[in-house]
Amino acid sequence: MKFTNGLWLLRKEYTPVYAVEYLGHRMEGDALTVYVAGGHITGRGRSINGTCMTIRFSSPMEDVIHVAVSHFDGTVEKLPKFAVNATNPKVTVTEDENSIIYQTGSTKAVLSKGEDWEVRFFDGERELTNSSFRNEANYFNEQTGKSYTTEQLAIDVDESIYGFGERFTPFVKNGQTVEIWQADGGTASEQAYKNIPFYITNKGYGVLVDDESDVQFEVASEKVERVCMSCEGEKFEYYFINGHTPKGTVAKYCELTGKPALPPAWSFGLWLSTSFTTNYDEETTSSFIQGMADRKIPLSVFHFDCFWMEGFEWCNFTWDSLTFPDPVNMLKRYHEKGLKVCVWLNSYIGQKSPLFKEAKDKGYLIKKTNGDVWQTDLWQAGMGVVDFTNPGACEWFAGKLKALMDMGVDCFKTDFGERIPVRDIAYFDGSDPVRMHNYYTLLYNKVVFDLLREQRGEGEAVVFARSATVGGQQFPVHWGGDCSATYPSMAETLRSGLSLACTGFGFWSHDIGGFESTASPDVYKRWCQFGLLSSHSRLHGSSSYRVPWLFDEEACVVLKKFVNLKCRLMPYLYRMAVRAHEEGIPMMRPMFMEFPEDKACEPLDKQYMMGDSLLVAPVFKATGEVDYYLPEGKWVNLITDNVVQGGKWQKETHDFMSLPLMVRPNSILALGATDEKPDYDFTDGVTLALSVFDDGVSAEIEIPDIKGNLVMCAKAVRCGDTVNITYRGGSNVKAKLLGGQNLNIVLKQEA
Repeated sequence: MKFTNGLWLLRKEYTPVYAVEYLGHRMEGDALTVYVAGGHITGRGRSINGTCMTIRFSSPMEDVIHVAVSHFDGTVEKLPKFAVNATNPKVTVTEDENSIIYQTGSTKAVLSKGEDWEVRFFDGERELTNSSFRNEANYFNEQTGKSYTTEQLAIDVDESIYGFGERFTPFVKNGQTVEIWQADGGTASEQAYKNIPFYITNKGYGVLVDDESDVQFEVASEKVERVCMSCEGEKFEYYFINGHTPKGTVAKYCELTGKPALPPAWSFGLWLSTSFTTNYDEETTSSFIQGMADRKIPLSVFHFDCFWMEGFEWCNFTWDSLTFPDPVNMLKRYHEKGLKVCVWLNSYIGQKSPLFKEAKDKGYLIKKTNGDVWQTDLWQAGMGVVDFTNPGACEWFAGKLKALMDMGVDCFKTDFGERIPVRDIAYFDGSDPVRMHNYYTLLYNKVVFDLLREQRGEGEAVVFARSATVGGQQFPVHWGGDCSATYPSMAETLRSGLSLACTGFGFWSHDIGGFESTASPDVYKRWCQFGLLSSHSRLHGSSSYRVPWLFDEEACVVLKKFVNLKCRLMPYLYRMAVRAHEEGIPMMRPMFMEFPEDKACEPLDKQYMMGDSLLVAPVFKATGEVDYYLPEGKWVNLITDNVVQGGKWQKETHDFMSLPLMVRPNSILALGATDEKPDYDFTDGVTLALSVFDDGVSAEIEIPDIKGNLVMCAKAVRCGDTVNITYRGGSNVKAKLLGGQNLNIVLKQEA
């Protein structure tokens, strides 16, 4: 939200209260409260009819500082608020004549006691950002009677801002206005399904706004030297998070707000959907499954989209008897084929559904302030929305899903969750409707995920979710929403995934081939490459099927090749998944996050790192041409085995059987013994594939079992013309050199 009219003036409707000059402070335990006058104190009379801002500093964990800026402190605390993990870190507060230093770990806020109020944030002696004269303020709108509180943090020369959840706009957010408000806007607009009021910068720190309402950011837009943040009300709170590097800050953010659960290994295989509005019954779905088997394309999960239920009744949680007369035996037959089964759902109950009256009578639907059920005709006629602030509604909703699980359903696609009403709304627990608009999705996905974890066991729960807020990364997997079947839409989908990774989402997917319309064969095949080199891979569309033989026969060959490749990569990929779960570092990473010292990586949004050692550059042109950048060193294309010198841009042309899939220098890639499924013994028959090693350089790798336990480790060291490899655990271990290297290999098992 913009409050100024250029550098010198305010917009005429606003009256400001600024933080201008230090008045005094006090300590309450480890929390520091500072009082800042709204004008310069030129005499005793300035204490009359004056204004004041109260600014509190506290720390929930080391290297994280919570800042609360308030104008009037007597306002009622509105709920919900997202949960954070507090670890009671050591805090030190020191002061001298000119300043107060509030410090946790190596992170400190230096507060000015002079005439011009200022807060400067440091990592050790390196200044990261600051809030200076009149940057902390409250603005009263004379026309609407509303007030807004703001913070404005400095942007350094060459500093780039990233994140804010899933954003389809340009990857570097400088110059943009970002509104944190859940919306079902597709992938081609500034709206987003997953809105996270958190950003990181290439300087290595991050900022999380502690507010679930309609937070707005002006990123080098209203004031080109600052990130201006605001929300309605008398208080603005945020966490200053310093992980020292971009990757470290994302990990610290997940430590604060929750780390992702580890999805089951089977979920990393190929998912095939019925698509949305297509006509299908068991004969149709079985033909798809058989068609994949006939072409030897490994399939792990079959997904039934909306019309497994009768139209106008979403959700009734009952199979449409006309199209699926015997669902229990159908699911049994699919399980016998080695498949898992996913079904679509949302948290809305259409008026025609038999469950509408049941939910209404029990008070399980969101109500208006007059006690009526809130209803709309948008999506399903007369639908209501489940009120997950009501524990009874949560239990009721989970019970409906448990009945499906008892039939044989393995997981759920938790669609929607964005169109949550805010006007004239009364929640069961009294939550503020504006804050609940974004927060609702967390409650929705948590209910479903917790049920799956309870019924299937730890490590077996997975959802396919569209909407998310802060903390939503704990309930994977999330997918990118309704994209179009074009190269530009494929590129904007990737941008959104990179932005989402900047906010701690370790696992991510998208609709291979695009959702809207039907892709040309070349787009479909290129998207298959990209989709199978994402953490999770799903074929899904709107009004047409996404089985490859409907595009051309070559599409079947391409899809098979990349599903096989992903299955072979599972020992490596699942190790990266375990790391995302344990440390909060996403599997898919933007280049600047993995190579923060390389300035050329900062704007890159058409390539990414899949874990520590694989660089992926999808092809976005019908010609097969691709431009991509490699950091320093000798990289090897895993598909072609070509060695490419890094430190510069590359221009190549690839057919549909290849793309730039580059193995990082001085790294070990673990390749599994099977290419037919994603869940197998990763350590039996594993091949340790070595990229180009510099002389004297060593590398290590760990390999998990399918439960995520790290059961094998290996180390490689190059000494002259010999690479010595030692390992513990595993059986039938092999080793090979990538890139045609003419070196000796000594492979030795340690006790």
